[in-house]
Amino acid sequence: MLEVKDISARYGSVKVLNEVSLKVEPGQVVSVVGANGAGKSTLMNVISGLIRPCGGSVLFEGLDLARIPNYLIVAKGIAQIPERRKLFYKMSVLENLLTGATHREAGKKAEKSLAEVYRIFPKLEERQDQLAQTLSGGEQQMLAIGRGLMSCPRLILMDEPSLGLAPKMVKRIFDVVRQLNEESLSVLLVEQNLRASLAMSHYGYVLENGRLVLEGKGEDLLRNEYTKKAYIGVL
Repeated sequence: MLEVKDISARYGSVKVLNEVSLKVEPGQVVSVVGANGAGKSTLMNVISGLIRPCGGSVLFEGLDLARIPNYLIVAKGIAQIPERRKLFYKMSVLENLLTGATHREAGKKAEKSLAEVYRIFPKLEERQDQLAQTLSGGEQQMLAIGRGLMSCPRLILMDEPSLGLAPKMVKRIFDVVRQLNEESLSVLLVEQNLRASLAMSHYGYVLENGRLVLEGKGEDLLRNEYTKKAYIGVL
């Protein structure tokens, strides 16, 4: 489904990613874990076309995403839920959701998609007329996910969805990720919460200083001695 092949990326003269490769097969949850500053968000932004790589390729169902404008990547079936949500805070919940359905095919299905988002997040329907800035942190994360779902993706990129949330809401968000996957969405998940993300992942990658240092089944990485030693404070 998604194949990242030897991707390198820079910010000016600083190389942030160094020949990173990974795959997401249809129906999988795949995690990329690592410490803050490892390059995880940069990787997500390369996949979604916000950052152009200086080497390598990103293939989605055989299409090289580096060769098309980033706004078309959403229409091809990839939605990114960005770190820190990046909502339109002075717009209503409903208006935020509808911004996710701007490409042609998503627009045709907007009514059905909205009903589906409200099924998953009933709280958003209750709050649909409120400004996004009035929502709690957890509700804002729900809104960010809902906005992504409005684009009718087949693959969803989730960047630090648990960041800054209370433990109860973290559990809720990860339950939603499981639910979406069970309902046919593939998920590429970037997280500092190694235990939660790897426990639910079919496969995982450990990223350090822009390089992949370890990969394997999620459950195997949780038991791996290197992972335990390197992230003892996280695991």
